[in-house]
Amino acid sequence: MTRARRLLVPGLSTLAMLVILCGLGTWQVERLAWKTAILAQIAAAEVLPAVPLPPDPSPFAKVRIEGRLRDDLSASYAAEVHDTAGGPVMGEQLIVPLERQGADPVLVDRGWVPAVRRRPIATPSGITAVEGFVHPAEHAGLFSATDDPVARHFYTLDPQAIGAALGLKRVAPFILVAMGPTPVEKYPDPARHLPRPPNNHLDYAITWYGLAVVLLVIFCRYAWKVPSS
Repeated sequence: MTRARRLLVPGLSTLAMLVILCGLGTWQVERLAWKTAILAQIAAAEVLPAVPLPPDPSPFAKVRIEGRLRDDLSASYAAEVHDTAGGPVMGEQLIVPLERQGADPVLVDRGWVPAVRRRPIATPSGITAVEGFVHPAEHAGLFSATDDPVARHFYTLDPQAIGAALGLKRVAPFILVAMGPTPVEKYPDPARHLPRPPNNHLDYAITWYGLAVVLLVIFCRYAWKVPSS
């Protein structure tokens, strides 16, 4: 068997794998450009003032809304540890409906609060304005933690499910995540910035291209050792 015939199958296999690895690397480079553009849009939107809530807001739009907060119908979301002056404390996000005149209530994520509260959480009375970003509805997946509607504790930001547990027949199809500085009364502690998705695509691209280079080196070393006859 000639050397060329001995290298035919390994060579074709290596070529196929190189095409796949380089394709994955190129795909990650394209994703890098896409994600970079999204992060730039988020950064630009963050410095702009909030706009009045439109009828059909875009996901993660920075908006302002007025209404009456119903602290008597509060729910909690997730479980998260925060560093406090007294050390790490387990807490959750406080979800409160905001009633609007002539429109469906909006569920507002007012911010992080301790799971064990030594005093009631302060809630503005009367008509109040809330600024934040629009968080699209989530839906529980196969591996999502189980919600507890009776205790009003949720692990998926599904406004319809949360609204039903609060006895609301209709709610807006999104969550408004409140933004702002740390309040004087400390809690709830709202979000400071718009969410930024992770951008690891450069690392992934380097990994795929690196594997392609390693595969090519291995094949060249193998081909070098294959006898000519």
